[in-house]
Amino acid sequence: MNTIINTSSRYSDNLNGNVETRMFIRNEHNPILSARDFPGIVNAVFNAGAARYNGQTLLMVRVEDRSGLSKLMVVVSDDGVTNWQIDPDRGLFPDINSFEERWGIEDPRITQVGDVYYITYTGFSEAGPLICLAVTRDFVDFERRGMLLPPEDKNSALFPVQFDGRWALIHRPSAYGPNSGAHIWLSYSPDLKHWGDGRVIIPAREGGWWDANKVGIGPPPLLTRQGWLVCYHGVRQTAAGHRYRLGLALLSARDPGVVLARSNEWVFGAYESYEQTGDVPGVVFPCGWLLSEDGAYVNMYYGAADTSLCVATAEVQRLLDHVQRHPLVQPRS
Repeated sequence: MNTIINTSSRYSDNLNGNVETRMFIRNEHNPILSARDFPGIVNAVFNAGAARYNGQTLLMVRVEDRSGLSKLMVVVSDDGVTNWQIDPDRGLFPDINSFEERWGIEDPRITQVGDVYYITYTGFSEAGPLICLAVTRDFVDFERRGMLLPPEDKNSALFPVQFDGRWALIHRPSAYGPNSGAHIWLSYSPDLKHWGDGRVIIPAREGGWWDANKVGIGPPPLLTRQGWLVCYHGVRQTAAGHRYRLGLALLSARDPGVVLARSNEWVFGAYESYEQTGDVPGVVFPCGWLLSEDGAYVNMYYGAADTSLCVATAEVQRLLDHVQRHPLVQPRS
């Protein structure tokens, strides 16, 4: 995979006072995909799952029509940045006659296990958002497995390995009531159908924290020598509206329910004009990332302002160094 880095980006992450390092470097071609690149009448193109398939970078892109409903279209590129090939008939399209997908499908995460690709995505049902699963080997034919968990639940991703013979799913159910919050959960299943042993692993913090009240998984967890690297978003309500920013956590390789580290600071936020202007200003929202061939870098594909699709590149070791230098600070019990 060719990596193109825009070293002129002004975005920075302040780690130690006056020591400034840039973790995720925006690509000079951003936005890499927008509505004008797609045939037909399209309102927005954003929030894409990512995979490597047949030697190419493949994205399942959320495409929102002017009806307001979204579908997932497949696009491919040789370098993962430019010259995207778009087939308007290739993708996962909502079944509007079903309960799960009545009002569209959104925000896919792709997990590869062997030559099989498992796609978790959000179905927009009359009862609210819920988690659905589809399976494919070629991104042409998709086998729908239906709803995994009841609404309201979203922001889900499967681990690519099993733990003691069980699948593991990260997801974000929404609770109601005073101080309920919206936290990142982990649940297990023997068959991708029956789920249980759910527990919160990354709780939303409180008060003035950047990730107070609502958090959710970004791309699927990435296995490293130190453990499972997790990128997640936090949502903070400000006078100017919601601000979505990204942070990091590290889970045990053997037991993903064990959180080894969690960054206290956000590492990526909306800064550029294409992230500040759009249907939902101030949003950066990744659903997929891919390792470079040597495993040293990761390309993170993210939606900008719920309008266009962008990519930023980071050194994996730098991300690990950052998250592990922070003490694990959790909300009050």
